[in-house]
Amino acid sequence: MNGKKALGVLLVVVGAIVVLNFIGVHFGSIFWFFFPFILIGLGVVGWKNDKKWIGGILAAIGVLMLVSKFSSIIFLAIAIALIVLGVSKIRNGSNRGY
Repeated sequence: MNGKKALGVLLVVVGAIVVLNFIGVHFGSIFWFFFPFILIGLGVVGWKNDKKWIGGILAAIGVLMLVSKFSSIIFLAIAIALIVLGVSKIRNGSNRGY
């Protein structure tokens, strides 16, 4: 795709988003949810095209944003793992007849 076609596609997409926003359809929350995935994808593309610094930086920023978005789920999983580990330690400790 040459530069003029890419610019045309970009203008059509931006214009469609503005029209939909005027009508009342908002894409802000959807865009900010997928933005870390977009950064990770751009980082992978940069890494494959021998731009390892830029690709690594973009992927790292995307991963950090993704971890911050899913931090509550990650902490819930850690809490459940700690509870399971504690219960297993209690059960193994009480079976021994010292």
